[in-house]
Amino acid sequence: MSAKEIEQSFVILKQTVPLLVKHKISAVPTNYALWYTYVSNESPELNEKLDAVVESKLPMSELKAKDLYRSFVSDTEEVTAWDLRQSLEGMMIELSQTLKDTKSDTQEYKKVMDTCIDDLSKVEKEGWTVEEVLGLVRNMVKESQIIRQSTISFNGALASAEKEIARLKMQLEASQQEAMYDALTGLCNRRYFDSEMISKMGLETMSLCLIDIDHFKKINDNYGHQMGDLVLKAVAKKLQSCCRDNAQVFRYGGEEFAVIMPEFNLSRARQMADVMRRTIEKITVKDRRSGQSLGDIRVSAGVAQLNPKETQNELIERADKQLYEAKRLGRNRVMPI
Repeated sequence: MSAKEIEQSFVILKQTVPLLVKHKISAVPTNYALWYTYVSNESPELNEKLDAVVESKLPMSELKAKDLYRSFVSDTEEVTAWDLRQSLEGMMIELSQTLKDTKSDTQEYKKVMDTCIDDLSKVEKEGWTVEEVLGLVRNMVKESQIIRQSTISFNGALASAEKEIARLKMQLEASQQEAMYDALTGLCNRRYFDSEMISKMGLETMSLCLIDIDHFKKINDNYGHQMGDLVLKAVAKKLQSCCRDNAQVFRYGGEEFAVIMPEFNLSRARQMADVMRRTIEKITVKDRRSGQSLGDIRVSAGVAQLNPKETQNELIERADKQLYEAKRLGRNRVMPI
């Protein structure tokens, strides 16, 4: 590093530390790196994100800081659960196509063999020549070789897929502990949710909404888990598109989602939850592989506003009770009324 670069780094340092103090941000390495990059103006997009955080006057969780660091500062590319999920889905699509091709080849082979058997029965009756019989045999051998090659190709693809699944499974298990995003929907996960809740429990006004897909088990039972996954993805996308004014949606677990709403009172939070419910009603999900379509998707929601001196678990429990009440009263509604 040249003398000029060293001097420049000290200039940036002198501006970085006061910013941390001004915004009451702990000077841990991740935060320091974020704000050093901010001062150096190396990433306009990062600056925009941090300006939004400062403007909102909301506390930033440790995982939120790590998320920004990994997105805008870190040079190392980390394999995320989302990437692994996409790899698995791509591989399964390819394997499914190989299976279809092999099935098609098998059906074609059966037709040819049926024709050959019919011809064999004519050999003696119609007095075929030796050359005609040999031609028939050659055709049977040729078709047998084709189906054999197709079967070998499928077996090879299957063996390769098994190895790839095992490898990706190991990577997924290794990365899942540190992952901040749900592998299926791409939403922030339960671990991220817990971190955000902890950071915002000191707010004067905050509400929490828990949302559950109605009759989700029936969707899996009647249409299969592939359709169930597509429904989860579609609902997640709609929920995310409805979030406004620093509200953030998370995959809470199974078919349940959570929305943290900083600076939302109960009335405003309930209004947003009902907008989400009505938006989801308009979803139609189509499975391109099977051609099946599914509409009439419904959700129930429970909302609770943070009370003074209330713990995180107490707030979650109250929102969960409201969700249970919405289910008890017939689903497809937001509670309290």
